Amino acid sequence: MKIVFLDRDGVINAYPGDRNYVTSWEGFSFLPGAKEAIVNLHRSGFKIYVISNQAGVGKGLFTQKALDNITHNMLEEVRISGGEIDHVYYCTHRPEENCFCRKPKTGLIDLARKEYSLELDGAFFIGDSMLDMEIAKAAGSCSILVLSGKEKLANRENWETTPDFVFASLFEAAEFILKK
Repeated sequence: MKIVFLDRDGVINAYPGDRNYVTSWEGFSFLPGAKEAIVNLHRSGFKIYVISNQAGVGKGLFTQKALDNITHNMLEEVRISGGEIDHVYYCTHRPEENCFCRKPKTGLIDLARKEYSLELDGAFFIGDSMLDMEIAKAAGSCSILVLSGKEKLANRENWETTPDFVFASLFEAAEFILKK
């Protein structure tokens, strides 16, 4: 089974900035090429799962209903474009809650593995932060950092986890995966 895990903010949609959140559909903006990348992966037989920390819900900055609305609209836009995201998993806990599901812990990937009987050999995890690279390594996935969000190449000497690959965007990462 071909599997790609995606972070959301900074990978699929524009990164809102450190300590900021996408709190409504109006604040959600697909990054250039992101929908096309998802469509191409889907059409090539990949199962696609979003794994994202959304602590703004736990902090009371926006509601679960607002998050559900964002997710519904994101999935619908991807479907209209001809793609499919198989499932979206969010951790809505605050960091200090020390839950099992907050990245870089693998709780959400473990949940996806259990719910969909996933074999993670050869899976990819595409994210825009070192937390994403840590969860990818912990889950045994190929880690792909995209520079369309939080992390910047200029910080490379400070990275505690080295990504397997680095690309400018989800579109470029997907093109690489599809050529492998």
